[in-house]
Amino acid sequence: MAAWARAVRGLLLDVSGVLYDSGGDGGVPIAGSVEAVRRIKASGLKLRFCTNETQATREKFVKKLQGMGFDISVAEVTAPAPAACRILKERSLRPHLLVHNGRTKLQQTLGHVGGHPRKMWAFATEQRYYKETDGLKLDVGAYMKALEYACDVQAEVVGKPAKMFFESALAEMGVPPQQAIMIGDDIVNDVGGAQRCGMRALQVRTGKYRPCDENHPHVKPDAYVNNLAEAVDIILQQL
Repeated sequence: MAAWARAVRGLLLDVSGVLYDSGGDGGVPIAGSVEAVRRIKASGLKLRFCTNETQATREKFVKKLQGMGFDISVAEVTAPAPAACRILKERSLRPHLLVHNGRTKLQQTLGHVGGHPRKMWAFATEQRYYKETDGLKLDVGAYMKALEYACDVQAEVVGKPAKMFFESALAEMGVPPQQAIMIGDDIVNDVGGAQRCGMRALQVRTGKYRPCDENHPHVKPDAYVNNLAEAVDIILQQL
């Protein structure tokens, strides 16, 4: 019996590396993940999809996943861009945005430069890398650190592993952290961030997972699972 799988009311799923591997051709689903999502929904468990995706709007992102066969809606996705927009409005800030060419909506809030050029405040994520079908790719975290050094300030992260990000997802589900499990492939941003929020967290051996993650000096998942399908099997057996 897996003690970590007991008394669960809600699941938070990372997307890239857990549901699918991204790539230039749009990506491919990870084996068993489409059916795993269907089984979660049929079980009655609350569900949120938690992503640091910043290269597309949630609408386009969800449409791509639906095309792969996933049962997912925009309302079920927690992402950094809406959180960044909310903070901008709450603090009455006028942002300087760095976005992908040809985009018309906010996709990646990299920083706000106010009256002083050293006032750089927000990043969507601090991830070092992510995985596509042809291998690992450098993520925005490297650029965040470079700008922190250049501006001599500490950036504010609005995506994973920020506590505010996970608290927002939990509030949207209406589930306390003690009754939720995060499932992700990133040992620091998924697992570490969720555990700091009081949740249990699993690391899948798909996506960006590497065997060296199991020797991380600071973060230890509540369990390792081979993939999302295996995690769902264990959790549903405990219901």
